[in-house]
Amino acid sequence: MQEDDLAGGDLTRMAVLALLGRDGPASRAAIARELDLSPATVSQVTRRLIEQGVVEPLYFAPSEGGRPGQLLGLVGDAGRAIGVKLAADHIVTVEVRLDGQVLSTRTEAFDALSPDAVEKLAQSVETSGDPGETKLLGVGVCVPGVVAHPDGGEVTAEVLGWVSMPIGRYLRRRTGVPVIVENDVKALAVAERLFGGGRNRRNFVVVTVGRGVGFASVANGVVHRGAAGGAGEVAHVVLSANGPLCACGQRGCLESYIGAAGLVAAGRAAGALGPGQGLESLEALAQQGEPRAREVFAHAGQRLAQAMAGPIAALNPEVVLIAGEGTRSWQHWDAGFRSSLARRLPAWMRNIAVEVDDWDESSWARGAAALVLATPFDRHAVAGHQRAQVLARLHGRGSTNGDTEW
Repeated sequence: MQEDDLAGGDLTRMAVLALLGRDGPASRAAIARELDLSPATVSQVTRRLIEQGVVEPLYFAPSEGGRPGQLLGLVGDAGRAIGVKLAADHIVTVEVRLDGQVLSTRTEAFDALSPDAVEKLAQSVETSGDPGETKLLGVGVCVPGVVAHPDGGEVTAEVLGWVSMPIGRYLRRRTGVPVIVENDVKALAVAERLFGGGRNRRNFVVVTVGRGVGFASVANGVVHRGAAGGAGEVAHVVLSANGPLCACGQRGCLESYIGAAGLVAAGRAAGALGPGQGLESLEALAQQGEPRAREVFAHAGQRLAQAMAGPIAALNPEVVLIAGEGTRSWQHWDAGFRSSLARRLPAWMRNIAVEVDDWDESSWARGAAALVLATPFDRHAVAGHQRAQVLARLHGRGSTNGDTEW
């Protein structure tokens, strides 16, 4: 089979995989209705996918008056991906199955400014699994920075001290598998689309709070990247030229006010925190009902809504998904955010849904893995020229050479 065919020429198989990946198990009749296909076509396509070990028959659905239909679902262990979240001082690595189940999680120290930082990253990836396994579809890496082309993987990230760092090319050479690199919030949006709150929604935004502030948008099922991969970089829009100094070097960025360092500074200015106390202390005080600590978070929620109202109004999403490490204290942000957002949106948008994501240390890295795992389900996935290699590995082939039908 030719490479362009392998990369998605058989749209019917891709559509069936995408449907089962997004919506979960379905009967052949339901697949035919949803995709507007003939029952004969669905039977032929699903039989081939079952033979390939990618789809499996499950249980029979309760009858609604006719013959009960057998549900089909993805084989979760038919493929897996390694996901890596890079931060300035640590790496989180996960192994994730095709169905989104996290198999393992590891956190280790990392120094992004070290001369051998990329070598350390490669070693971490190599010890996370056997890259030679065909079930390993690829490696996803997410970074707190801008990536112009995820399939190329060149990173510019001020917080890491990296400018045009070619980590994608280096990791591909070391591991021999597809490597996709993306901004961390955009990667998280891919995971939300595939496994989370955006699974059954085609238009949503993701807002992250934690060490920094992040924003990503999904329109008609596609993550918006912008002209050079920088769409959604609202954290460093200057709100006040005389504001606090931000890690990016500017003054008065949104992140300088409501990122982790900004919240600690506000807590000290309010008299809620003493010397040596940090964000965890501020969160604990707010949880105990300390009014000054609670006011810091409430004001942060208001400022966040003020910055996000414009993008949200312009995009008109179905839901705003809140994620990031800061969600552990979101209850103290929530009222200020919702009330301030409602005042700033057009009247007909003021009841927009705001949902808080379940969060743990592996969530960012799971988003990185989703960059790879989304490839079989989404023709708009960011795998680019590596798409054919990912699909070849899913269907039991280590490369795209040859003419074996997938």
